[in-house]
This record gives sequence, structure tokens and C-alpha cells, in this order.
Amino acid sequence: QVQLVESGGGLVQAGGSLRLSCAASENIFRIYAMGWHRQAPGKQRELVAVTTGGSTNYADSVKDRFTISRDNAKNTVYLQMNSLKPEDTAVYYCNAVVQRTASSGILGYWGQGTQVTVSS
Repeated sequence: QVQLVESGGGLVQAGGSLRLSCAASENIFRIYAMGWHRQAPGKQRELVAVTTGGSTNYADSVKDRFTISRDNAKNTVYLQMNSLKPEDTAVYYCNAVVQRTASSGILGYWGQGTQVTVSS
């Protein structure tokens, strides 16, 4: 079972910055994608950003403010969040699509979530 351990959430004022980190708990044969979703109270979970090999994609609401990056050697994905707005307040979840070993299937995993609160 792959565990994704998130860190970096917290309380910040509007206009501030936070950096989220998510590390996979074990050596993995291949990572196909790593990304971040978020869920605000009363709303559905939505994609924030995802990186698949050499490409990245962002939700329109965070383009030019958030940057996703990945350290393949550490099986870690980061989300640098700048110019934060109150509407960015949500629980942020890391997710990864991986193949644990050369003989295993491709599965998706989720982190436990980290709270980001942006005050106005």
C-alpha cells in the first residue's frame, strides 16, 4: 500500500504564499502522474494541478499563481501557492497514479489532506 504524506498547509493572509509537499512512502517502480486536488466546504473535490512526466496542467482559477513541481528522486510533488485568495481555502489532497513494481497493476492513491485557510 502506497502512502502519500502531505505537509505545508496552514493559515495565511490573502496575498500570501504557502508550499505544500507530498511524499510517497516507499520506492515505486513507476509514477505516471502526481497532482493536487482540493475540496472546499459544501463543494465537490476539484483538480488544482497535475504533472505527468514532462507536462503540467492547472485549473484556470490557479493559473499564474500556483506552480506544481516534482522531485523524481524523492518521489515527492510540491505545490507552490502564491497570491493566495480567500476562495483558495480548502482541504488540499495529494494524489498519485503509480505502478508499485514491474509486475503490479497501475493504481491511484490519495493523501489524507491538508487544510489551507486564507483569511481576507
